[in-house]
Amino acid sequence: MELRPVTAVVALSCSVLVLASCVARRRVITRNKAAPAQSLLTADKHDLLTLIEKQYKAVDTLNATVDMVPAVGSVIKGKITEYKDVLGYVLFKKPDEMRLIGLYPVVRNKAFDMVSRGADFRLFVPSKNEFIVGRNEPFDVPSPNKLENMRPSVFLDALLVRPPDPQQRTASVDFTDEDNAAYILHILDTGPGSETYIARTVWFDRLTLHIVRQMIFDPKGEILSDARYSDWKAFDGVPFPKVIDINRPKDGYGVVLTLLKVEINKPISDDKFALEQPEGTTLQVLGAKPSTQPNAHPAGDSSAPRKKTTH
Repeated sequence: MELRPVTAVVALSCSVLVLASCVARRRVITRNKAAPAQSLLTADKHDLLTLIEKQYKAVDTLNATVDMVPAVGSVIKGKITEYKDVLGYVLFKKPDEMRLIGLYPVVRNKAFDMVSRGADFRLFVPSKNEFIVGRNEPFDVPSPNKLENMRPSVFLDALLVRPPDPQQRTASVDFTDEDNAAYILHILDTGPGSETYIARTVWFDRLTLHIVRQMIFDPKGEILSDARYSDWKAFDGVPFPKVIDINRPKDGYGVVLTLLKVEINKPISDDKFALEQPEGTTLQVLGAKPSTQPNAHPAGDSSAPRKKTTH
């Protein structure tokens, strides 16, 4: 007996449903090892700007003991060499004072002592008996000597994410898919020829709304700095990332800072940011050849050469 048209349609539909139930599968999306049931937080551009400003204003001083993992090389060149077990000390005081001391593994002798105050920085390298002075802004062409590319301002920019300047414009996007759940705040600036470019991007985890990444670009769109933040903890009542991973692809180096002991907003005296040239050391002004005589130009002598390198 032939099936009536209606009966045939119903039978066909049931067959399709049965087949669909056999091939369909449910995929559970888990982001950042969080529970699948954890809901995402929502925020608009104003909320993200408020979060940056609140975090920046919450820290006036910082005194931290850190584990440092410096690295030389870059992902672009396909080779990175890491140097582990370097103990360090970081001192910070608003608006722009910073001191970073690194100790060699095992023996814990001082590897370097670097101070930044305003536009200038000083660096003492005991193993080379050198005292280096220079400006905080990086050179247009990086030096093949990776040490000369290191600036305190790099750590200063990564340590605290600054709010946008008044003349800068902003735009936010939602970057959420199967693998990511983030808001990205784009900070726009004006470059040469009055062209607008992305100066910075600040990434927020939608599970916590903590800052997890900051990328800084030059007017050509190339990455100057890529800092990632993780394992946020409360230190002295102030939320702060315990791990800061800084990469400088154009300069060819990076460093991972893991905070071991932290004091936030405790008084730090001005003398902690004073670094004078030790007797018997050779002064080098970045962009100039090292002096042949020890202490030929004392660090405080305004007659010391200060010409910018051309490499």
